[in-house]
Amino acid sequence: MSTKRPKPRKVAAKTQKTPGAFPSREDILAFVAENPGKAGKREVARHFGIVGAGRIELKRLLKGLAEEGLVERREKKLIRPGDLPPILVVYLNARDRDGELLGEPVNWDEEAGPPPQVLVVTRKDAPRGTQPGIGDRALVRLADLDPGPEARYAARVLKVLEKQQGAILGILRQRAAHQPPYLEPIDRKQRELDIDPSDLKDAAEGDLVSVEITRTGRYGSPRAKILRRFGSMNSEMAVSEIALHSHNIPHVFPAVVEVEAERAEPVTLGKREDWRKIPLITIDPADAKDHDDAVYAEPDQDPANEGGHVVFVGIADVAHYVRPGTALDREAHLRGNSVYFPDRVIPMLPERISNELCSLKENVDRPALGLRMVFDKTGRKIAHSFHRVLMRSAAKLSYQQAQAAIDGRPDDKTGPLLEPILKPLWAAYACLCLGRDAREPLDLDLPERKIKLKPDGTVDHVYVPDRLDAHKLIEECMIQANVAAAETLEKKKIPLLYRIHDASSPEKLQSLKEFLSTLSMKLPSAGGLRPATFNGILARVKDTPQAHLVNEVILRSQAQAEYSPMNIGHFGLNLRRYAHFTSPIRRYADLIVHRGLIRALGLGSDGLPEEIEGRLEAIGAEVSAAERRAMLAERETIDRLIALWMSERVGSRFHGRISGVVKSGLFIRLDDTGADGFIPASTIGLDYYRYDEGSHALIGDRTGERHQLGDRVEVELVEAAPFAGALRFALLSEGHKDGRRPGRAPRAAIGRNRKSVQAARPPRKRTPRS
Repeated sequence: MSTKRPKPRKVAAKTQKTPGAFPSREDILAFVAENPGKAGKREVARHFGIVGAGRIELKRLLKGLAEEGLVERREKKLIRPGDLPPILVVYLNARDRDGELLGEPVNWDEEAGPPPQVLVVTRKDAPRGTQPGIGDRALVRLADLDPGPEARYAARVLKVLEKQQGAILGILRQRAAHQPPYLEPIDRKQRELDIDPSDLKDAAEGDLVSVEITRTGRYGSPRAKILRRFGSMNSEMAVSEIALHSHNIPHVFPAVVEVEAERAEPVTLGKREDWRKIPLITIDPADAKDHDDAVYAEPDQDPANEGGHVVFVGIADVAHYVRPGTALDREAHLRGNSVYFPDRVIPMLPERISNELCSLKENVDRPALGLRMVFDKTGRKIAHSFHRVLMRSAAKLSYQQAQAAIDGRPDDKTGPLLEPILKPLWAAYACLCLGRDAREPLDLDLPERKIKLKPDGTVDHVYVPDRLDAHKLIEECMIQANVAAAETLEKKKIPLLYRIHDASSPEKLQSLKEFLSTLSMKLPSAGGLRPATFNGILARVKDTPQAHLVNEVILRSQAQAEYSPMNIGHFGLNLRRYAHFTSPIRRYADLIVHRGLIRALGLGSDGLPEEIEGRLEAIGAEVSAAERRAMLAERETIDRLIALWMSERVGSRFHGRISGVVKSGLFIRLDDTGADGFIPASTIGLDYYRYDEGSHALIGDRTGERHQLGDRVEVELVEAAPFAGALRFALLSEGHKDGRRPGRAPRAAIGRNRKSVQAARPPRKRTPRS
């Protein structure tokens, strides 16, 4: 008798409407649960027949449910906390007992618990080679189907985004004499593989290599041959290769894409406006190879705008070279964005496009989408216009170079630029700052660590770069350009991908309130919170020992920004409409906006296709997932490089700060390097420590000793695990009691349970990307 589960069936709606009766809270919650991501206020009103004055009562009821944390609003739709959006990207990681694919969401808040399993239903008649499999990523739409006993949701495949690569990555290991070498896979779920010793590609013990299986059988170990040697595991190249492989990030351009790129020709003036006499300059990191934005500013000569400024922005015209439907376009869509590692970039576009034809090189004619913005003396934008132009960058400067010139230390290059270009730019920036201050965006102060590498690709040192006004100047000009793009497309009724950032969820706000109460600070319990509310808290703790702690906790309370055709505004920047436009060389979403502007303003035949509107929701989900994938790969690479570097310093002592607290222990961030590590709770002193979620602390049962998020500590490095990118520390500092901050007395039980505790990965820090 067959036990195979029958074909998934549609699930019937359960909510019942009672004519003339206003729905209860339970009725509405049931309807939202049955229609995740589809039920907004309008749909609720229609389903229950609510009209007239009843809509006011419905609005009040929905607001109350949101404040209690029973529903969340996402893109004007309601979902239960922890529910999935209607369209999402899943990683296919298993099959159920009937052989059906199971996946988990790529974007999942770890604080909500383990990710839910999704039964993924595929078309049985799909062409061979297009069916998804284990290890693939797929874009899916939730469906009203029976998910079975092993999953919480069911979904249908819209598109397979990435096929699992055949190559396996691992470390070459040598056995005893006369025995074949073997591969120690990076993925711990894979088996060891014997390596064909006849062709080692010059690989040696400890080298990172990729292999393909050449023989499998029922008995004995499978055998593989080496495809490529990446070199010593101590090098950046090898470490970043692990991240590329583990996250399935495309990094080799297909031949057809390279051919298209090589056939592209430089642009001439033609019908473009000639902006070559406007002295736009690029200001970028010193090692930047692609330059996709240039700026210039001057005082406004209009007597009606006294004290105002005109700001010119030139953005690389990628849309001219990457046309919809081409191989270049399909590959850029697949990659979603460029990925940045300490010593190399995995570009979204081939170097012929990104580093050559589109890059706004110094003293070279380049096509651009130009933007002219006019600001009044208060920093408010009063006019803007877009132009398709040919420009010529007057200079390529680094942030440090431009800042030094403004600070009175010009060099041979910046000296002649100081009066005609740099000072007017800084004057315009001072004006824009007035507008920014009036807008009051979220102002977190959380500097990021950077790695300096030696010529051989190993770590030289870790540092936190200075945050200069030059960085802020470019950032503010780009924010205003992004706002102008969104405003223009909205006015012309052209579909676009907004950069949206939702307000914090009720659950995260409640956790933040509880934490702030431990510092005798309050967060308003009613009314809509604005960034200024958080800024007021940050201002109160600035230059105090709690400053870093509060910045960290407020960051963790924030939602993550993403791309969507449905505009809900950008909470962090405090903007009603915002669309990424200024980095089309490295972000596919920006290219979509470029094409929309070209279509809206009649600037060419290579604008946004008419039929794309129905696909924008899916594209937004794809590029959002690609961005998170890139952030994770970049973070893991830095973690692994630092763990490799620190492995030579086991036994050394360091000063740092508690950067995270969980039931199992403390996460530590070191002062001098920004390196992250973990202290298992079982190794702290002789007490038993319990986790207090509200105060983000571990508290000893017997002593009452407290170790809280943000506390300064002294630690000893006990273990470094380069593969995991993890460090394990032992705590040398005493905790504190009754408000007393921690001291530095050494502990008697530092070494307890060292060998039994595995090194842990540090918590994922989501750096705010606007």
